[in-house]
Amino acid sequence: MSTQPILYWMRRDFRLADNPALAACEGRPVIPVVIRDDAVRALGAAPGFRLARALGQFADTLAGQGGALVLRSGDALEVLQGLIRETGATKVVWNRLYDPQAQDRDRKLKAALKDQGVGVESFNAHLLFEPWTVETGSGGYYRVYTPFWKAVRDRAVPAPLPVPSLRFPAPLPQSERLADWSLDAAMQRGAAVVEKHLLLGERAARDRLGDFLETRVARYKDERDFLDLDATSGLSEPLTYGEISPRTCWHEGWRAMDGQGGTGAEHFLKEVVWRDFAYHLMFHSPQILTRNWRDEWDAFPWRGDGEAATRWRRGETGVGIVDAAMRELYVTGRMHNRARMLVASYLTKHLMVHWQVGKDWFADTLTDWDPASNAMGWQWVAGSGPDAAPFFRIFNPETQADKFDRRGAYRDYWLRGAGARDFAEAIPASWTIRERPEPMVTLKEGRTRALDAYHAMKG
Repeated sequence: MSTQPILYWMRRDFRLADNPALAACEGRPVIPVVIRDDAVRALGAAPGFRLARALGQFADTLAGQGGALVLRSGDALEVLQGLIRETGATKVVWNRLYDPQAQDRDRKLKAALKDQGVGVESFNAHLLFEPWTVETGSGGYYRVYTPFWKAVRDRAVPAPLPVPSLRFPAPLPQSERLADWSLDAAMQRGAAVVEKHLLLGERAARDRLGDFLETRVARYKDERDFLDLDATSGLSEPLTYGEISPRTCWHEGWRAMDGQGGTGAEHFLKEVVWRDFAYHLMFHSPQILTRNWRDEWDAFPWRGDGEAATRWRRGETGVGIVDAAMRELYVTGRMHNRARMLVASYLTKHLMVHWQVGKDWFADTLTDWDPASNAMGWQWVAGSGPDAAPFFRIFNPETQADKFDRRGAYRDYWLRGAGARDFAEAIPASWTIRERPEPMVTLKEGRTRALDAYHAMKG
């Protein structure tokens, strides 16, 4: 066994099991490194807060293995080169990311290290099917989900890797203090409220998956849209930070489908692949992150940020189901998927505010923020993206509430109950919340205005 250490650069893979980059370090001393570079500094309030908690949790996990995280700040290449000089490391490994900034950074970094004679290897740990591995019959990329699902459904997915046997050099390089990074500073007093709702760490994620597959997955397809039920897997947060792998979800989901899970388990697997589809689109058409995927939507008269968007962010639209969902987001750092569609439709259609305004707010307030899923979701609802819901399919919040919050329990909790009290505790002191405000626009008026603008654009 070699005594020369390996640098393992961690980004979105805070787990021991099914971690290909970490498994590649077995047999040699490993130095787990986290770098606060520009990408980390650019995180919104809730994602930065959640990353800090992921780092703290995984540091405890490594301590149980006899190791520790090494935290450094600066340009990623410069930090790694410095650590190579300090430690004599001859190899650097990481698990791949797929957003355009990370791809560009990692490509340049890999080339520079190889030119210096350093071994470099990267792995897939974040997706089931990497974007360049799925093509249409004509060689292009899929723009519609259903054919994408059919193309990958029966593909072999490698079995999850076991927890590797790890060695750590002694002493490890000096580390910065996590507290000094202040990743959670922007959360202010909301941090204590949101903290109670985190699903944090590898063990919690595995327990949540097991409980979901054992007790709820058979009813998942039928119940997942009901806002007052705990019917979903709730795994978007640990998937974002790599505290559980999609391969683990895939194989456990298939076992459930072969057992008692039936169509519910299959629908769960489709949602795991939907996440892959978002990355597929982001990789092949990175403009989805910053502008209308369909160029013709550049002519739509979107409204910018302003009073309407502010009232939407604060849960003051006067539409009960929308306001309840926005409060859920601020208190928990997450939002039910059905509610995400409703609030996005209301903002982009009834209020005609640009989807980018909503996307940016989610990027600041979601603990499960994911660049690909967030961008695709907003453009899907707005009508400007690939495989999008037609713009004229405008969600009616009242009928949606009658269908998916039949007893009003979800609205009562967030508008009048314990959720409302938590919201008052979490929001900035500068906010003045109007209880039961009048709607900014009637649902009929908002729908008519949006459709008129849509037809004018088309005409």
